Amino acid sequence: MEKLERLEDYLEDRDLDSIWFARPNSFAWLTGGSNVIDRSADAGVAAIGYDGDELTLLADNIEADRILAEECPDLEHTPEIERFPWYETDLEDALAEYAGENAAADIDIPWFERVDSSALRQPLTEQDRQRYRDLGAETAAAVESVCHELRSEDTEHEVASALRVALSAREIEAPVLLVGGSERAPTYRHYTPKREQLGEYALVSVTAERDRLHASCTRTVAFDPPEWLEQRHEAATRVETTALAATQEYANSSVNTTMSSAKPGETGSNESGSSETRNTAGTAGDVFAEIEHAYDAVGWEGEWQNHHQGGAAGFAGREWIATPGHEATVRTPMAYAWNPTVQGAKSEGTVLVTDDEFEPLTTTGQWPTVTARAVDSDLELERPGILGIHD
Repeated sequence: MEKLERLEDYLEDRDLDSIWFARPNSFAWLTGGSNVIDRSADAGVAAIGYDGDELTLLADNIEADRILAEECPDLEHTPEIERFPWYETDLEDALAEYAGENAAADIDIPWFERVDSSALRQPLTEQDRQRYRDLGAETAAAVESVCHELRSEDTEHEVASALRVALSAREIEAPVLLVGGSERAPTYRHYTPKREQLGEYALVSVTAERDRLHASCTRTVAFDPPEWLEQRHEAATRVETTALAATQEYANSSVNTTMSSAKPGETGSNESGSSETRNTAGTAGDVFAEIEHAYDAVGWEGEWQNHHQGGAAGFAGREWIATPGHEATVRTPMAYAWNPTVQGAKSEGTVLVTDDEFEPLTTTGQWPTVTARAVDSDLELERPGILGIHD
């Protein structure tokens, strides 16, 4: 199992006895299920651990059997189960007692090493990619089904309510749901729904979640749109396409770093010892530099400062958000959700980027598209266009 191999490497590199996951997104990454009862809590009600040989599920006597039976579909072998009485201790203290001192976890436990789970979750496995395809298609279907029925007199709040119902019918939740009409979308980048009518046009943006995978997309619906909308939308699609092109380029790029194998105290030269060349992929900061340049090229210099531009997607809405100089490694195969905005326009979708392909995940084939060309590149991609509706 690819995920267990990553955990084995982690334990070996750090000389640890075990590694544990109690946060919902990492628990879901490893098990395929949920450990959540209280959605306001940072940690779930169970932890899953690996010691290099076997998996162990730790939970109280209320939840242990249910979680093992219903929430561990990705585990090829039944894990060991450790129960503790709910009335004697909590998950953190039970984990500290059970795992001992030489362990790591994704929650704060005294003397435990803290795990950067996001790094372990990248890149996506084939099983996760298939689940992503299903989630992306159903998310787009739900959003578009609502958008096709919109009218200018609808309120943002009414549209948001309809979206929640359409997504819930597909067992999808919406941690982020934004609806902005023509009065608010040009002013605010996060247009949280209000009791305002849509007016001339609307932006609908969703980050959807199922099995802790997250898919983001935006749709633009126009009734009597302002004359600038099409031009700004086109600019946003070009920036998004440039980001995707740069993502693939930097994931495939290599920075050659010569590492000397000379012994300590010796000079690291070709005469004193052999050398090793290591290849390192590009970073989120590299991609961000291309995004910044793209805004300049489409006539919107500095526009990136008004909203974050997105980044890698997966078991979080964004596993990382690109910023200038960000050192996160760009990996493939991985989902990316870039979301450039141009004052009242936005282009956003979740795309699976591999070494040689771009696979849009949040698409149905039932929405108008535009062909967007990346800046300083021959790459052209079909991106969601503007749906015109006449009341």
